[in-house]
Amino acid sequence: MDVLILLVPVSLGLGLLGLLAFVWTLRHRQYEDPKGDASRILSDRWDDRPAPAEDRAPRQGRPDRAGPSEGKRG
Repeated sequence: MDVLILLVPVSLGLGLLGLLAFVWTLRHRQYEDPKGDASRILSDRWDDRPAPAEDRAPRQGRPDRAGPSEGKRG
């Protein structure tokens, strides 16, 4: 029974860590296009080489965050 003093807080901490990881994935839009991901993983169109620049989708940044060149300080 003394082991429960250790196991209960550890299990609650791990559960909280998993919940925070799930919320992080939601906030960073990891589940935004599941149908597109499902179709892209089955396609072998670009398996041997990367897609040409004109075929790549433009990266959509969030307006409230600085991009790689905007966020540099110096």
